[in-house]
Amino acid sequence: MSTHLHGAAEGFAEAEDGTPIHWSTVGQGAPALVCCDGIGCDGFAWKYLVRDFAQSHRIVRWHYRGHGRSGIPKDRARVGFDDISADLQAVIQATGTKEAVLLGHSMGVQVALEYHRRHPENVVALALICGSHGLPLDTFHDSKALKIILPALIDAAEHYPQAMSLIWRVLAGGELAYQVATHLEVNGRLIRRDDFAPYFTHLSAMDPRLFLGMLKHASEHTAYDHLPNIRVPTLIVAGTDDTFTPYWLSEEMHDRIPGAEMLTVPGGTHVAPIEQPELITLRLEKFLAPLPEARAEKLRSA
Repeated sequence: MSTHLHGAAEGFAEAEDGTPIHWSTVGQGAPALVCCDGIGCDGFAWKYLVRDFAQSHRIVRWHYRGHGRSGIPKDRARVGFDDISADLQAVIQATGTKEAVLLGHSMGVQVALEYHRRHPENVVALALICGSHGLPLDTFHDSKALKIILPALIDAAEHYPQAMSLIWRVLAGGELAYQVATHLEVNGRLIRRDDFAPYFTHLSAMDPRLFLGMLKHASEHTAYDHLPNIRVPTLIVAGTDDTFTPYWLSEEMHDRIPGAEMLTVPGGTHVAPIEQPELITLRLEKFLAPLPEARAEKLRSA
């Protein structure tokens, strides 16, 4: 089901377990750009991508299960990459997307890589932005501290859900969270409050049990073995000051994916797409420009 608003469309795809997965499209032109968020996000990272590319490309955005306008699965344990990959396939089919450039930000890089592993026929290119091929809690701040305490956080959320939800709302949605992030994790000189604040609003409204469960799956998932098998144009975008997914991880992906290109964002952090959007737009334009002709040539020679 979909509704059309001002040339755009939105609707819900039905997941394999019945969970409604929200999608929206805007713009026109091929190939379509399909955006895969980070965990806890409902699209804030793609604000400038939509602004800059809707005139030349159809842009598909969607919300992970338990995120944004998508439903919460009846079985809250079903938040792994089998489920997320199947959800993306349902969105691809619901939106009639034949060939897609998958853009992944943060955990969305893992989502894009895993989807390509399962459905390479649907992917014409990859743009992997400020993320890693997997096991993100092994390298978060170049430390395993978060991975070590994650089981305790999950246990607390399961045994004390009301108290944990209250603490979650206060910590994730308050001014303190924004100030800590802009002083320690992102480039406060480059970022605009109205670009970044929606992330905290959305995160604070999430069920912490679902968020932590998905984070656990992400922490155990890796597409490292798949990287040498990628045979589509790939652009990697990495911030030199990214503490969530350190720069060396992007270099590692660049080395393992045949023919991969790489954009280094000087001073960029984990939210480089909203810190330095003009730089990323220029590089994406250059990356996307040859794709239609390359695709046509491939079809002619097939």
